[in-house]
Amino acid sequence: MTYCVGLLVDRGLVFMSDTRTNAGIDNISVVSKMKTWEVPGERFLCLLSAGNLATTQSTVSLLEERLLAPSERQPAILTQPSMFQTAKLVGETIKEVISYTTPAGQSADALFSGTFILGGQIKGGRPRLFLIYPEGNFIEAGPDNPFFQIGEHKYGRPIIIRTYDPQMSLEDCAKLLLVSFDSTIRSNLSVGAPIDMQFYETDTMIAGYKRRFELSDPYYQEISGGWSDALKDAFDRLPPFQR
Repeated sequence: MTYCVGLLVDRGLVFMSDTRTNAGIDNISVVSKMKTWEVPGERFLCLLSAGNLATTQSTVSLLEERLLAPSERQPAILTQPSMFQTAKLVGETIKEVISYTTPAGQSADALFSGTFILGGQIKGGRPRLFLIYPEGNFIEAGPDNPFFQIGEHKYGRPIIIRTYDPQMSLEDCAKLLLVSFDSTIRSNLSVGAPIDMQFYETDTMIAGYKRRFELSDPYYQEISGGWSDALKDAFDRLPPFQR
């Protein structure tokens, strides 16, 4: 299982993903589910993936692979004129991968499916965030749906809904998403550290601050323990039940 989040605020974008992948309860490994591209001054892109690992990795490889000689290759994902066209390319590519993986094609709940969150900015446009489905179609984030989650999202969703503010700093977004991930990791063993995080600041056209959190990371430990204590304190301050 996987948990990935892309969050859109006025100041930019924040991406976070876990790295646990497993084939059974005794075969667990660490694989990054975050891929970034940049052309400084022109564009920045971040792609998060959930689903069948072979399918999602094949999709990323196809996005980067060209028919030219290796020294002359340029990822197709870096040649699109807009974020919309980039999302369209990712959708077409995942659909292609699924179609040749199984001759009859696949539906969203099939074994070889994959789902992506794509975010970034291309010069001349604004930062944009998309959720791309295995069928190749996609939706875009906006004021009413400013974040997307893929994978095991139900445990970490309530805190984001209750706390999100479009004027949040990227640092506060990071704190919010770490609480969301901590809640998910505590509730589902199929989601696990390390946790990858990537910032993108509006109009910079370059990758921002990036960090990987282990469970032993001092700041992660402070967030995890502080959130647990805050919940207990809030519970104790609720009015007692009367019967």
